[in-house]
Amino acid sequence: MPRGLFISRTRTALAIGAALLGAAGLPAVGVNSAVAAATTLYVNNAAGANCTDSGTGAQSAPFCTIGAAAAVVQPGQTVEIGSGLYPEDLTITRSGTAVAPVTFRAAKADNTFPGPSGARIGDWTKSVSGFVVKGADHLRFENLNIFSAFQKPTVLVDGAHDVTFDNTNVTGGNGIRITNGSDKVLYGRGKFGYVQGPAVTVDGGSTNTVLTTNVVQANYVPEMTGILVKDAPNTVVVANSVISSCFAGIVLDGTSAGAVVENNVVNTAKNQNSACANPAAATGITVGANATAGTKVDYNLIDPVSGGAPYSWAGTAFATQNQLTANTGQGVHDFVAPSYVPKGPDAPVDHRIDSADENAPGMLPSDSYGYAPVDNPTVTNTGTGSGTRDRGANEDLDVGSAFTPAGPTRLLDTREPIGVPVAQAVPAWGSVDLPVTGVAGVPATGVTAVTMNVTVTEPTQDGHLTVYPHGDQAPDASNLNWVAGRTIPNLVTVPVKDGKVSFYNASGGSVHVIADLEGYYSPKGSLFHPQGPTRLLDTRQPVGVPVAQAVPAWGSVDLPVAGVAGVPATGVTAVTMNVTVTEPTQDGHLTVYPHGDKAPDASNLNWVAGRTIPNLVTVPVKDGKVSFYNASGGTVHLIADLAGYYTAEGKTSYRPDGPYRLIDTREDRRWESSERPAGTVPAWGTLDIPVSEIRVTAVTLNVTVTEPGAEGHLTVYPHGDKAPDASNLNFLPGETIPNQVVVPVKDGYVSLYNASPAPLHLVVDEFGYEAY
Repeated sequence: MPRGLFISRTRTALAIGAALLGAAGLPAVGVNSAVAAATTLYVNNAAGANCTDSGTGAQSAPFCTIGAAAAVVQPGQTVEIGSGLYPEDLTITRSGTAVAPVTFRAAKADNTFPGPSGARIGDWTKSVSGFVVKGADHLRFENLNIFSAFQKPTVLVDGAHDVTFDNTNVTGGNGIRITNGSDKVLYGRGKFGYVQGPAVTVDGGSTNTVLTTNVVQANYVPEMTGILVKDAPNTVVVANSVISSCFAGIVLDGTSAGAVVENNVVNTAKNQNSACANPAAATGITVGANATAGTKVDYNLIDPVSGGAPYSWAGTAFATQNQLTANTGQGVHDFVAPSYVPKGPDAPVDHRIDSADENAPGMLPSDSYGYAPVDNPTVTNTGTGSGTRDRGANEDLDVGSAFTPAGPTRLLDTREPIGVPVAQAVPAWGSVDLPVTGVAGVPATGVTAVTMNVTVTEPTQDGHLTVYPHGDQAPDASNLNWVAGRTIPNLVTVPVKDGKVSFYNASGGSVHVIADLEGYYSPKGSLFHPQGPTRLLDTRQPVGVPVAQAVPAWGSVDLPVAGVAGVPATGVTAVTMNVTVTEPTQDGHLTVYPHGDKAPDASNLNWVAGRTIPNLVTVPVKDGKVSFYNASGGTVHLIADLAGYYTAEGKTSYRPDGPYRLIDTREDRRWESSERPAGTVPAWGTLDIPVSEIRVTAVTLNVTVTEPGAEGHLTVYPHGDKAPDASNLNFLPGETIPNQVVVPVKDGYVSLYNASPAPLHLVVDEFGYEAY
């Protein structure tokens, strides 16, 4: 993967709809602070728009050109520009007022560069000679794409005052220039590419310019400095991603004192990843002697790969951040480190992430694509304010969530009522919507998924239950399968939408549903470390207990989990285990809970006498131990197999995903690289299924055994390993039984071993995964 700053990122967050606000005392980006405009002028040259440049710009008969609207626009008016190509050389000279600025707003393009949609002032086939704002004041420009001819100024702000550009992209030409005493010009969330000369120039005595959250890339020709500020006092250069191949990144020259240079990511390497033949020209940040007074340089990230000096201060080059700080007091929070860090087990700290100065002037509430900041739970927050802002123009949204163990606490019981308005069974083919945020200690916001132990009881007909994000259509996936009259539990980890999750009774009869909270996922919490499966407890052996004996009626077992089977001796907040009850002499249920606490009114497994039944359990760890309580009047044997543990630190986080079906062996299944015809998994046979991309370390599955020909058990384990002495499901001939499974991923696959003397079918649904 290339090291460049333009690397495509998976966008899992929603674009914010709020307007962007500049810092106090600075012009606002995307905000019309004026009184309501008297009218709106429309520009639309699309076929069938009935456009004319001789009209009034009404929506029913819009102007054909932007220039026609610019010639007549009045203070307080907005020019709405429809999508399309406008090959016009434009010079804007009409002004708004401080309380009634003029706004030129185009339809927003999609998030590609340069956007093929939206309003385009020129393109590859019809470039323009420039976009000029000359001597005009109080103007706002939003969502423009400008394509200039070779060696023409793409955007020129000449002697203008209080001008804001938001999401205005520049391609070709000489980039942008703010000159001739312009004042209070803000250029934010722009993207620059294929430009000649400095991509951005501020000169000619211009003052109080703000360059913020721009992706700046100079072209491979002489004088391809990224940002040049010359004889322009009090310029703010904040949160930009600057790429200038083997030339200077950010330069403050001449009388450019009183500048702020913060939160920028600067890469001056050849092709963004190689040393330069002439590294002397590839300085990261340069501050000339006459620009040092009152200037602040801090919280920047300078990539050292070019071989050029990261800094030049008043004519002296500094090879490290420590040297700069020791000699100038600048760059205290800077890093000289790679500008792109691939994710993985051996990856160094990515110093871009959650490390910016949120209080720097000119900071915007969203990145260059309009996405709000997110907190990466695998990175310690070192920035100011919320601590979640990234350096550079683009927020890294490829992040997951951390787990907070909570409970067990009952959230839903349709028999009571708890979590529902009245006590009544869920009807045939009916659903229940359950609020899960803001209750039982779960935060009101920021929750991405919850883990619950879900139990169905008193079902009147055979069926299955599906738990899924609220508002979605119930997917073709199941969490619990039952036969009429049977009580059965299963652990469920489900994405949260609108603060709720939903339960769908896929049966022709009624059923009662119980849900006990085990924990939730959010930006704060503990991180999972897949481990095993390894047997921690077997009261038949003995394993994890002093002697081999069944747990007595109403008895408990305390199990040490810290410092065994690869689990750290300290710092463990929770463990995930597959717990199996076997040889119970009476009906009952099992509760797994933190050691030292009182056993809560919640269950993890329910059984009938003589049955063997498993369930996945995630439980908080106290004093390095967890406890098991046999809530029955008979004895029972317990088995617990480790699936992983949680600690405060780690490099992987959880991504709620689905639920969706990976395979049903009763049907043909095709993957990208292979296909499997419908058919059983044979006796003592193994099924390997692809589950993920390479960065995934573990996957959360709901695995269902159906139509088994004999009694046995199923083991799910990392692909390529030997099947361990552990089980995930135990089954009898002919029954359908599910269980949630958390399993490490190797080579992008997991393996499922049929430990029985007869074939069976498997249904596997994915609910999420852990990834770097």
